Amino acid sequence: MFLTMGVGLFTSRLVLDALGVSDYGIYGLVGGMVTMFAFLNSAMASATQRYLSFDIGRNDMEQLQKTFNATLNIHIFIALVILILGETIGLWFINYKLNIPTERLYAVNWVYQFSILTFLLSVIQVPYNALLMAREHMQAYAYLSVVETILKLVIVLLLLQLNADKLVLYAILTFIVSLIMQFVFKYYCKRHFKESVYHFYYDKVYYKELLSYSGWNLFGNIAGIARGQGSNILLNLFFGPVANASYSLTLMVQGVIGNFISNFQIAVNPQIIKNYSKGDTEASLNLMYKSAKFSFFAMLILITPFLANIDYIMNLWLTKVPQFTIEFIQLALIYSLIETLANPLIIGAQATGKIKWYQIVVGTFIFLTLPAIWLTFKITNNPINTFWVLIGNSVIALVFRLLFLKKMMGLNLKDFNLKVLLKVLLVSGTTFILVNIAKLSNATSLFELCYQSVVICGLTVIPIILLGVSKNEKKSFLFWLNEKKFKK
Repeated sequence: MFLTMGVGLFTSRLVLDALGVSDYGIYGLVGGMVTMFAFLNSAMASATQRYLSFDIGRNDMEQLQKTFNATLNIHIFIALVILILGETIGLWFINYKLNIPTERLYAVNWVYQFSILTFLLSVIQVPYNALLMAREHMQAYAYLSVVETILKLVIVLLLLQLNADKLVLYAILTFIVSLIMQFVFKYYCKRHFKESVYHFYYDKVYYKELLSYSGWNLFGNIAGIARGQGSNILLNLFFGPVANASYSLTLMVQGVIGNFISNFQIAVNPQIIKNYSKGDTEASLNLMYKSAKFSFFAMLILITPFLANIDYIMNLWLTKVPQFTIEFIQLALIYSLIETLANPLIIGAQATGKIKWYQIVVGTFIFLTLPAIWLTFKITNNPINTFWVLIGNSVIALVFRLLFLKKMMGLNLKDFNLKVLLKVLLVSGTTFILVNIAKLSNATSLFELCYQSVVICGLTVIPIILLGVSKNEKKSFLFWLNEKKFKK
């Protein structure tokens, strides 16, 4: 995973160098426009993950095959709908509403078309990814992720060598990588999971159940995508492509670190759903608490050295750091920390299947982020306030999620506060104090950066061990280590 993180960050630097700040911002904006149609796909992706894990938890292999084929059919249909929306509403918005230099409009239209094709492939790939995770083949998923990361590095190296419009060429090469990965994932699933062999299956009642569940997810996903990509569009309308470049780089850093944490959560998520499907709600809740807490700690270890030395790291990483990038990344990583606590709660809500009012209330509140950002831009004319609004919204949304999980799963608020919230606040506060007392920040050389990073990681791990981990969790970890030694 550290290899994937390192290569991903290095690749993004090369892309920025090859495209330039303006074209890099344009590419991020156009790609974001395409993913705005992901609200259809994201809603069904959640249903796919939930139902596949549920069938595996009940050991119902016949139903598992029906679920896979049904979800694949629905995703193919969703891909067709996205294609229609993309070639009508999306194309109109790209050409007549966005703030794009006139001389780059021709290239942008080519980028848009290949971005749509790339996204359509990712839509059809969802059931295969979901099956891989539901079956808990995490090692294979990790290896395939590394392959994809290396392919992306290869295309950037080609981009630097070939003489063509680099913006258009990058979109074409990215599509080719997606096409290759589509075949690889499909081949792996067909070889290891017999339920992934396609047989047309249609059951009106079952399709209605899947789509009904997805329908309520749809509202929540529209809100989430509006919050993410809507922010990017508002930045474009108020501040132009340079702000989009900063936002795209921020999403890159956020994504690379977030992927490391999500790989841990992906391993736990199927177990939360499977335990719930067996009627063991207590086990599901305990997994949710541990997933939230340890995801937070893992991210804290990763981002603390980064935040302490962000100026040096950004100048080392990028030839030229676009305006607002450092401030964006600092606040985005704090926002990501809060979201690590929310993700296991989302999986818990999905496991119950009773998501109507959960999605309506939480989704509505998340959607309100957009008018709040628009208002702050109008009043302050400061793009940095984007992330202050996101942080505030994330904290309040977390409270709503906890209240709903109390009703849906019997989550004990006192348990969550004592087992998760209190511990992460104590560890975060202690780490902040220790790093400041040690005066570890603002490195001026690579050696100093490496030295400070090691020490800061140590100063983060110490409070985690002393304040964040229970005696039983320490015993479980030591038992796991002994098992590993014994196997060797």
